Amino acid sequence: MSAPKRRAFTLIELEYCRALIKGTHEPPPIASLIGFTLVEVDVGRAVMTCETSKRHANPMGTLHGGVICDVADGAMGCAIATTLEDDESFTTIDLNVKFFKPVWNDVIKASAVVVKRTKNLGHLECDVTNKDGAVVAKLYSTCMVLRGDDAKGR
Repeated sequence: MSAPKRRAFTLIELEYCRALIKGTHEPPPIASLIGFTLVEVDVGRAVMTCETSKRHANPMGTLHGGVICDVADGAMGCAIATTLEDDESFTTIDLNVKFFKPVWNDVIKASAVVVKRTKNLGHLECDVTNKDGAVVAKLYSTCMVLRGDDAKGR
């Protein structure tokens, strides 16, 4: 018995992400709420930026770590989405972060890449840097590819 054939890879999600960059498609609500923007995308990689300010601060006055996680999660989500077939979606299984230095008012850049993609899982890495190019955090994520009823409405 032969293995079932996998359908051809398509670029629908990549085209959607490129439309976000061009401004011809409205960004997701979380991007508008926090203020991050998709600035680069290709198959298996994406870059988001966010101009941080006191509105993003934690009680100590530095950038709240959750904001860093949201911006990076957005970049990693776009990166994995560009590897999906038309009838697939995904969900995040885990998200791990290592913080290296505090951020105040700055521009952060989250650069995500799919390190390994199998039929059912994707492993991603993301470097978050400040405007001087210093790495302020490193994130890792595993995503599960969803199909059929699990993928509907996502």
